[in-house]
Amino acid sequence: MSPPVVQLRGVGKRYGPLHVLRDVDLELGAGELVAVVGPSGSGKSTLLNLMGTLDRPSSGEVLLDGVGAGRLGDPALAALRAGWIGFVFQSFHLLDGLDAVGNVATGLLYSGLPGRERRRRAADLLRDLGLGDRLGHPPSALSGGERQRVAIARAVLARPALLLADEPTGNLDSAAGADVLALLTALRAEGTTVVVITHDREVAATMPRRVELRDGRVVADVAAGQR
Repeated sequence: MSPPVVQLRGVGKRYGPLHVLRDVDLELGAGELVAVVGPSGSGKSTLLNLMGTLDRPSSGEVLLDGVGAGRLGDPALAALRAGWIGFVFQSFHLLDGLDAVGNVATGLLYSGLPGRERRRRAADLLRDLGLGDRLGHPPSALSGGERQRVAIARAVLARPALLLADEPTGNLDSAAGADVLALLTALRAEGTTVVVITHDREVAATMPRRVELRDGRVVADVAAGQR
């Protein structure tokens, strides 16, 4: 039996006297699509950062595919993030010196594919997300919603085993948001584990599983059929 893609055992995180997460136990299997919900300050973004190895827990253990992240050095963690984890941040982190295609193509930078093939795949995915007329535009020439879709395309281009998304539909209209949710659902069908932070109750309601945080603790973990 395969290990969980992500497993948190008694995970806590504090910054000085401030406890952001407390005793979190959580398992996510391959191909799960999970919404993480909760009020501001409940620890949602910290939870994603720990899952993505961008931060280390103050207590407890984070395991990825059965391997304790705390046992890995910085080079190994960097390689894991580059090849196994996709991130969608609220602040996009796009490169101003590259056009939309170039930004998305960086998602395959460590794939070994030639540059032309990386750009071809990036362009195809952007067209699927409704950005076919924005391929050559730099981030400064894109709207907030367009930049969000470029960031999502970059994160999913390599089909990571784990995709962590912080409010991926937050800057999108309903039609563009539906396209993004369809893409996340398709990734799940291919076996990617997708974790989405969202404040949108309608978006959370579409997810097969919902994990709710409050004051740094998991207070609910329910499947769609149990709501």
